[in-house]
Amino acid sequence: MLAKITSGATVGLNATLVDVEVDVAEQGLPSLTIVGLPDKAVEESRERVRSALKNTGADFPTTRITVNLAPADLPKVGPAYDLPIALGILIASGQIRPEVTQSLFFGELSLDGSLRHTNGILPMAYLAREKKFKNVFVPKVNKREASVVPGIKVYPVESLLELIRFFSGTYDIKPAKKISLSTLLKTADAEFDFSEIIGQEQAKRAMEIAVAGNHNIFMQGTPGSGKTMLARAVPGILPTLTPDEALEVTKIYSITGNLAAGQSIVTSRPFRSPHHTTSRIGLIGGGSNPAPGEISLAHRGVLFLDEFPEFPRHVLESLRQPMEDGYA
Repeated sequence: MLAKITSGATVGLNATLVDVEVDVAEQGLPSLTIVGLPDKAVEESRERVRSALKNTGADFPTTRITVNLAPADLPKVGPAYDLPIALGILIASGQIRPEVTQSLFFGELSLDGSLRHTNGILPMAYLAREKKFKNVFVPKVNKREASVVPGIKVYPVESLLELIRFFSGTYDIKPAKKISLSTLLKTADAEFDFSEIIGQEQAKRAMEIAVAGNHNIFMQGTPGSGKTMLARAVPGILPTLTPDEALEVTKIYSITGNLAAGQSIVTSRPFRSPHHTTSRIGLIGGGSNPAPGEISLAHRGVLFLDEFPEFPRHVLESLRQPMEDGYA
């Protein structure tokens, strides 16, 4: 029997739909094969899903199981396909028969069947709204992150057993309450404030003027003169993030795993201070599986390059075009 579950993948800063197709053959030697350009984390989901199903009390089919992650030419990265694969096996083996055509599933499984914190939930929630899905099933620990997206129902799932009971009609998972972005942003607070810096009136005045004009700042002085403290106080004099800006920053932090468990959105402007040994890809972003770099993580905030002359020449040269164009 064949089952089809909808999930998603992040490519850079964008999200795209992934169809998780599960076929449980009536005959064949027991095996679980995953195809569709999976990385090591996806391949290892075979053991996580097998253990999660058994520890949940469900039957793991003792025949040949084939899982296809489509489109097949898109690399699949991370453990977020555990939940849709497990659900697909349950449906394909006839253990449950839910209606899942209007739902998107995303989450990493523990061996006991519970759902763990998973990266990239916010882009998935926006993808679901964009593609006209009605429901999104995510780990309970990520519910605040997905609840800021209007127009969809977010179902926080604590375990695979809870989801099985929900689709069997013996348990009710209530949709998460929507969270107001405006309310969250009112609580934003900077780590440092200019009022905490004694003296340095001329330097503070210069930085206020530079920030007001959206200019870059170059600071030179003896060690201990307060350059780093002044730089860390800059986010405190920047305007509060608008809802759109907060969602932009949160999307980046969600994909890279920098959003704390249980956190809804990033409410204060980011401050990034990479070490001078950071590579070009670490600063600009990219790689074989494109990922945001420090420039992207400092989006709408401050990128502080301490010990600037110590950075390798080729890394500094890579900053030329972003600084001239005003965007990376």
